[in-house]
Amino acid sequence: MKLYSTNNKDLRVSFKEAVFNSFPIDKGLYMPVEIPQLSSDFIKNIDRYNFQEIAFLVTQAFLGNEIPEEDLKKIIEEVINFEAPVVPLSNELGVLELFHGPSLAFKDFGARFMSRIMAYLSDKNDKTLDILVATSGDTGGAVAQGFLGVKGTRVTILFPKGKVSEIQKLQLTTNGQNIRALEVDGTFDDCQSMVKEAFNDPELNENFNLTSANSINISRLIPQTFYYFHAYAQALRQNKKSINFVVPSGNFGNIGAGLLAYKMGLPVQHFIAATNINDTVPRYLQSGVFTPKSSVQTLSNAMDVGNPSNWVRIMQLFNNDLQKIKEMVSSTSFTDEETLSGIQELYQQYNYIACPHTAVAYLGAKEICNAQEFTIFLSTAHPCKFIDVYSNYLKNEIQIPTQVKELENKTSLAHPLKNEFIELKKFLLNN
Repeated sequence: MKLYSTNNKDLRVSFKEAVFNSFPIDKGLYMPVEIPQLSSDFIKNIDRYNFQEIAFLVTQAFLGNEIPEEDLKKIIEEVINFEAPVVPLSNELGVLELFHGPSLAFKDFGARFMSRIMAYLSDKNDKTLDILVATSGDTGGAVAQGFLGVKGTRVTILFPKGKVSEIQKLQLTTNGQNIRALEVDGTFDDCQSMVKEAFNDPELNENFNLTSANSINISRLIPQTFYYFHAYAQALRQNKKSINFVVPSGNFGNIGAGLLAYKMGLPVQHFIAATNINDTVPRYLQSGVFTPKSSVQTLSNAMDVGNPSNWVRIMQLFNNDLQKIKEMVSSTSFTDEETLSGIQELYQQYNYIACPHTAVAYLGAKEICNAQEFTIFLSTAHPCKFIDVYSNYLKNEIQIPTQVKELENKTSLAHPLKNEFIELKKFLLNN
């Protein structure tokens, strides 16, 4: 598998290099030189395959013979050891639940795949792999769980002070071992900017073997395609054939993976990227002008991204043709007030409790839902992670998973950090 930089298609690297050196030297993002096409026979009969079989075949299409078949199967068995069910709410509407993994968020798929791939590809003589990750809430928890105790790795998580939920903070700060958390006095965009600057700093790169676990890393994108194929297989079993996906979107890695699956041959009618008031992409699709802005804190905090870095990948998938993107992708935004109404409506109409991000996706699904098609909206996190959002009645209805209850008895440790790159650099060099 060869990959190129979105800033220079002549800059080509191997899969291993793209995994361990997340950023190209020209500050672009890595994309596959060739997008593999899955056979029409596989797509037609995909409902005969289970989740692990689908994940294996999709990964094999990307990697070819880079990882022997038996080794790759073992990796997939470890990564996909929990389900991602499509729960039908009506004849026209279903919800794809992606929160059944260890950190209770969709990012478990990418983080677990990445940690196993890195462990497999890493040379025994390589120095410690330092993984930097910026998080708006869920990424850090998933990465922490994915890499906890993995030999030869050290994870440093940057998260914005006061802008993650209490449970999210506990998932970031109670791991110990090879996981450490930095509480940045700023926004997610600030955290992400500091991480990017670290990758471009000569002194840090001389002293450390740096890589990223954010969705900028190509090994995060590949496994996120798995559940789109799996959702389609489930829809076929429910006699649904014309499918739309609605994706709650912040940094646009999740919907980017869905569009990558579409380019590989997955039959999808349309995608909707549902955002909160951090609406850079909805505005772009309306005006044709991409104007990032500072992120604003909302109830759906994992989507509080003002400058979504993965959008450039989506542009590349459509050869930077805005009209072609608009034919396949719509985007719409919702306020916190509308999000709360969506949560209430889902419960009243379907007896379903959704996290704020899922409620945003539901609101987007309402705009496209019709009797001729089956619309699947993605549920990206367990509602217990945002318990303070709900009314007292709904709080009592939410079942708290065992792993969340156990967090409350653990010691929380976070290092406070000023919103300045030099402070991050000092921390890394001194610790």
